[in-house]
Amino acid sequence: MNKDLILLGHGSGGRLSHQLLDEVIIPILSGTPQVGQNDAAVLERAGERFCFTTDSYVVDPIFFPGGNIGDLAVNGTINDLSMMGARPLWLSIGLIIEEGFSRSELVPILASMRQAADAAGVAIVTGDTKVVPRGKADRIFINSAGIGIIDHPVVIHGANARPGDRVIVSGTIGDHGIAIMASREGLELETDIRSDSAALHGLVAAMLEEAGAALHVLRDPTRGGVATTLKEIASQSAVDLHLRESALPIRSAVKGVCSILGLDPLYVANEGKLLALVAPEAAERLVARMRQHPLGRDAAVIGEVTGSGTGTIALETVAGGLRKVEMLAGEQLPRIC
Repeated sequence: MNKDLILLGHGSGGRLSHQLLDEVIIPILSGTPQVGQNDAAVLERAGERFCFTTDSYVVDPIFFPGGNIGDLAVNGTINDLSMMGARPLWLSIGLIIEEGFSRSELVPILASMRQAADAAGVAIVTGDTKVVPRGKADRIFINSAGIGIIDHPVVIHGANARPGDRVIVSGTIGDHGIAIMASREGLELETDIRSDSAALHGLVAAMLEEAGAALHVLRDPTRGGVATTLKEIASQSAVDLHLRESALPIRSAVKGVCSILGLDPLYVANEGKLLALVAPEAAERLVARMRQHPLGRDAAVIGEVTGSGTGTIALETVAGGLRKVEMLAGEQLPRIC
């Protein structure tokens, strides 16, 4: 493999993505060590903590069951802020449109963005639009940025996982990635699988109210899925994790499609779910509180931090064996966000 070439897998969120970031992008742009890398930056000024993030969306198809590229961009940006415990306030939106794209498709995308932002109580305050020649893009790409405020004393960080912490997922996994794949490939499914795209800041606010400082880590398992995201947290915090396959909430329809396509639900992207690592004494009541929220009805404890370590994750299978969980190696499902 020519190491000078950028491959599709470098955008997977998995091992190739991390290599590109660690070897090229981060050393040149900032030099931020792995322990300090999160989905958003926390900025302090005049005694206040703000949160800033940016993201880009290239999903294919741009319309899919449960949403479209527009509301996906708004919800995803809000979620990156929320995973740092921030209350989202403002968004910017950049549109890169291919020549020949129709207004009849652009209008519903923009309308869905406005609707998602209004529903979240977030303002779209600035943006930019560029049009490129035919064949120089794929219909429409969206870049977004967001600013939020952290108006509580709790510090949430990917390096804060501690021995004994319980691992919680807010609901069923793999819904978004399978909805995108089924739509892209024209699969006729007996069961309706829809993207779980949603803004999670309201759920996070309820979790903070319930658990406070016992809530150590939050992360949304988008590209690379639950497995890759937990591997990132385990490595960043220098801890080992034990997961239970029997505890993973997965819809039967998602399991079925994954089985047909040879996919592992642990590595399939989500856009409306979160992972939380929380002190053991708070786990049970936190799950109970999450289940009272519409976006946390299927919340479950799926594992725990076994101790300090090297970032190893062991999955206890339904058959009773142990399987080592690694970071996604390449690109399981391209263009899913």
